[in-house]
Amino acid sequence: METLSDSLALGLPWTWVAAGAIGVLLLLALIFSIWRRRRARLQQQLLLKERSATVAQHIEPSALPQKEKHKTDEPPSQAELLQAERRQLEAKAKEHKEREAREAFEAQARILKEQEEEAKRLAYRQKKEAEAQAKAEKLQQEAAEALRLEEEARLEKQRREEEEKAKAAREAGKTLAEGLTKTRKEGFLAKLGGLFKGAPRSVDAALLGELEELLFSADIGVHTASRLLASVEGKAKKKELADLEAIRTLLKAEIEEILRLPPAPTPAPAPGEGPEVWMVVGVNGSGKTTSIGKLAAQAKAQGKKVVLAAADTFRAAAAEQLEVWAERTGATLIQGKEEGDPAAVAFEGAKKAKEEGAQLLVVDTAGRLHTKQPLMEELRKIHRVLGKAQAGAPHQVLLVLDATMGQNAIAQAKQFSEAVAVTQIVLTKLDGTAKGGVIIGICDELKLPVGFIGIGEKAQDLRPFSPAEFVAALFEEP
Repeated sequence: METLSDSLALGLPWTWVAAGAIGVLLLLALIFSIWRRRRARLQQQLLLKERSATVAQHIEPSALPQKEKHKTDEPPSQAELLQAERRQLEAKAKEHKEREAREAFEAQARILKEQEEEAKRLAYRQKKEAEAQAKAEKLQQEAAEALRLEEEARLEKQRREEEEKAKAAREAGKTLAEGLTKTRKEGFLAKLGGLFKGAPRSVDAALLGELEELLFSADIGVHTASRLLASVEGKAKKKELADLEAIRTLLKAEIEEILRLPPAPTPAPAPGEGPEVWMVVGVNGSGKTTSIGKLAAQAKAQGKKVVLAAADTFRAAAAEQLEVWAERTGATLIQGKEEGDPAAVAFEGAKKAKEEGAQLLVVDTAGRLHTKQPLMEELRKIHRVLGKAQAGAPHQVLLVLDATMGQNAIAQAKQFSEAVAVTQIVLTKLDGTAKGGVIIGICDELKLPVGFIGIGEKAQDLRPFSPAEFVAALFEEP
């Protein structure tokens, strides 16, 4: 009032004074209104904080997101709790009429929305990390399984290889050097080796005399001994033999030359004409029937179809032996009546071989002593009948000789060669005798090539003859 009085005293218009008083009152009213609103907001915030602290305990089940039926027993995740709380706040915000309270609920809902999204992102990352870890573990397990299977396959392969090696070792038979051990250590080569051992000696008349005695006492025969001695003496006269080693080298070369005979000209049958026919001859006890069985086993191993003809009708044991070999090798066996016509059995064998499309027919023959003329006549007849059954047959005539017979084997070879055209020699039992040198005399005197040699009991112990390998094994140093 004093101020108003003072204003009037100063001569101010009364309207101005009234306007100033009204302004002061309005200002005071505005200040009071702002204070009251702020007070209400603070009270509302306190109330929201109290509600937020206990919201997880008061969330209505209907506010939670519905899960699949098979997952209803799982507890709600953090994101689901936040989502439920946010929805309640949004619902309350819609229901609340006061703007400030609604805004507070909406602010809380936005915060919970961000927390919810962050929780979902965290759960997604954890899920991906778990999937990546599970995938890595699966790959690791698969790699370990692959390594295990690879190791098992390696061990299985190694086991099979060892079994095959063991089987091959069981079936391989003896080496040639092993089969010629007795000939090398006890025969004339052993004596020859004794001559070469000791102090070095010059090639003189005394040495040549000792060599002559050794050669003529050997089982190689007089003709062959004379040939070898003449070769050594001829080189010695020309001063081409400096020492004992030179004589040894010369003898090896001469023996290999004697053994290296060309095979007899026996062309194989043309396709469609029938099987290749082998006629096998030899005395009883020479290993003839056993050699036939071994030849059949080797032919079957090469994939050939084989027919065996038991034309030795005078010895029941021969047919029984062939029957065993036929069963063992899967060959077809043709037999006749005991003491029946051997040529008829050979003819039936040729007929059966053609019918079955066999690649090889092996004909066993009688083997009584070669000094009996009827045996040779029977062999000639079988030879003729085979030729009538198939043109060009027999393509091979194999003479089986027992190496233990020594010089008597040469006499047998002469007799059989006169009866039938022998094409090859099969020399058996070399592993059981020191008379293996007889092969040299046979080749030198009869000019018959050796086709096979037997050095053991197994099928693989009957092997094709190689002059170079034979001489190398014969002169092998112990």
